[in-house]
Amino acid sequence: MLAGGGRFVIRYDHRDTGRSVAYEPGRPGYTGADLVGDAARVLDAYGVPAAHVVGVSAGGALAQRLALDHADRVLSLVLISTSSAVPAGDRAPEPPTAEFMRFVATAHVDWSDADSVVEYQVAYARLLAGGRRPFDEAAVRGLVRRDVERAHDFAAVRNHGALPDGGLPSAPPSSIAVPALVIHGSADPMFPLPHGEALAEQIPGGRLLVLEDAGHGVERADWAVIVPAILEHTAAGSRR
Repeated sequence: MLAGGGRFVIRYDHRDTGRSVAYEPGRPGYTGADLVGDAARVLDAYGVPAAHVVGVSAGGALAQRLALDHADRVLSLVLISTSSAVPAGDRAPEPPTAEFMRFVATAHVDWSDADSVVEYQVAYARLLAGGRRPFDEAAVRGLVRRDVERAHDFAAVRNHGALPDGGLPSAPPSSIAVPALVIHGSADPMFPLPHGEALAEQIPGGRLLVLEDAGHGVERADWAVIVPAILEHTAAGSRR
């Protein structure tokens, strides 16, 4: 849909995901800064001097850091279902929901068993969906199974949580100097809506688009809203 709107879209697998290089679980051979640098290197490989950067969840933190550490490579930002590592003023970040914390503390998975991983990921996706909309388990299960089968080592994705610097912004979002569109679901259990509100407030000129009853991530039901918003936002950034 974005390509149909006239955008040249590059989407790639981070290290330890999909078809990219996989490291031994628990022993990542890279840092969060390396993941940020990878984005710049992908642009280099395509001969793209600067791009509109879209990041979802942890990808939103990497996108912020890219705009801070490689400002000349970023034309604009779209930050979806994410947060800032730096609290807005003296306001403490909103904690995840009790249901989310309970799942994280009690869920069990055998990472050596593909079926166990699929069941875990489907349950996690159900939780992240926020519970205010119907959950299409069959569609999610099919996507999760393809994701697990496609990866060199799906268990290696856990390495992202063990990085020395976590890939988080190296400076407050208030230092970001490019147009930013923050898209956030009102039912996000991992980063409740105040995270998106604070992020949009911190970035100079930041705009917030709230997806009513949406959870964490990008749901097909919201494509018709998200895509036009991104096309409009990136059109303005291109004029800049």
